[in-house]
Amino acid sequence: MYTIMVVDDSSFIVDVFVTMLERGGYRTIATYGGQECLDLLKTEKPDLILLDIMMEPMDGRETLERIKTNPKTRDIPVMMLTAKQLTPEEAQEYGIYIEDYVLKPITHRELYDVIEHILQRRTRIRLDVETAKAAGFDQRIIDEYARLSKSIEVNNRLVNILESTYNISDSKARVGDEIARAIKNMTMNISFQEERLGQIREELQLTSDPSQ
Repeated sequence: MYTIMVVDDSSFIVDVFVTMLERGGYRTIATYGGQECLDLLKTEKPDLILLDIMMEPMDGRETLERIKTNPKTRDIPVMMLTAKQLTPEEAQEYGIYIEDYVLKPITHRELYDVIEHILQRRTRIRLDVETAKAAGFDQRIIDEYARLSKSIEVNNRLVNILESTYNISDSKARVGDEIARAIKNMTMNISFQEERLGQIREELQLTSDPSQ
């Protein structure tokens, strides 16, 4: 049974998501703020953290940074779960740290699907890493493979959210030059990463695609 930690400074929101998750068969840990989350992580190691952004006094941004800069907790996957509109700056800042960015409200099924996808992706990448290690490949290449396999998928997700938020597909929508340029740069960077990942996959002789 997977353990999910829910972090929000609203007890009502925490209770809602705890109920949803327990109905889906997950074990839950309820935390009502960033500091409480960090304190509990000293003794608990959940399989996934659902972290809200808009919290006080420690917001989700600081909480995320402190989770990911601590060697003991940085490998725990974090999913941002928030009603806050995503900006290009936040997409670039969060992208290296998070597993997904999900906008509230969200249905039971959507939540379960996202969680299962994140956990299955981590399992697939871990198995590929173990296979590559057993075959004696260079650790730096293996680490790069693991990083790119996750970041490409997460960044594609963030770009899709940004395009939807700012109606990029609508020719009548007025999108600022800075926002349009940021989204274009993210898309180009993803393309470069995908090309590099393809090269690494060939070098590691991996036949299955972990993004599928």
